Amino acid sequence: MNKIIGIIGAMDLEVEKLIEAMEQKEEITFGKRKFYKGKLEGTDVVLARCGVGKVNAALTVQMMVDKFGITDIINTGVAGSLNEKIDIGDIVLATNAVYHDMEAIAFGYERGQVPQMDVFEFPTSKELIDIAEEACKKVNPDVKVFKGRVASGDQFIADKETKNCIVKYFSPLCVEMEGAAMAHAAYVNNINCLIIRAISDKADDSAEMDYPTFEKKAAVHCAGMVREMMKHI
Repeated sequence: MNKIIGIIGAMDLEVEKLIEAMEQKEEITFGKRKFYKGKLEGTDVVLARCGVGKVNAALTVQMMVDKFGITDIINTGVAGSLNEKIDIGDIVLATNAVYHDMEAIAFGYERGQVPQMDVFEFPTSKELIDIAEEACKKVNPDVKVFKGRVASGDQFIADKETKNCIVKYFSPLCVEMEGAAMAHAAYVNNINCLIIRAISDKADDSAEMDYPTFEKKAAVHCAGMVREMMKHI
C-alpha cells in the first residue's frame, strides 16, 4: 500500500517553508480549507494549516482522510512545557495524548475520559516517533528531544494554577491545543499518528512573553525535521 502522509502545521511560517519545498504540488480547496498535494523529499504528502483548537484539528484530519486517503498524519506545532527538565527550544514527541479539559465526572468517568470511548489516552505511532527522533538528531543536533504524554485543551495556558492542575491529573510533558484531537481522529480512522511539539514557553505567567520570540525558530526546527523524516518513510 502506497503511503500518503498528511502533514498539518500550526504556524503559517512552517507551512510556507514546507509548501516551498514540495514538488508536483497542487492547491486544492475542500470545504473552507486549502490543501497542498504533491511530493516532499520523494514522498506523497498532503499539507495544510489547521487553525487553532481541537475542532479545527479533528476536522482537518478527517478531511484529509475522506478527500485524500492519507495513511499517516504528522502534526507539528508549539506547546508549553509542564516539566522542569524541558526548556524552551526543546522538542517533545508524544507517545500518547489526552484531553485536559474533558470532564464528565458526574456520570462516573474519570477526568479526561471521553464518555463511551474505549480508550483514555490516544496512542501515537512508535515507528514514526523513532523516525522523528533520528531526523531531529540529524537536522537539529543541538535540540533536546523528549518522549511522553501531551495534554490538549481549548485554552492557552498562561498561569501557574491551571498548569499545576493539569500536571496533577495527567502528568504530561507539555500542554497545547490540538494534539489530542488529531490523535483521536487518527485512532477512529485507524491511521498512524505523530505529534511533534517544539516548546515555546513554560505555560506560566511568562508564557505570553516567551511565545512570540520562539515561534519563528520553532517553525524552522519543525520544518527541517519533517523534511528529513520524509526521506525515511
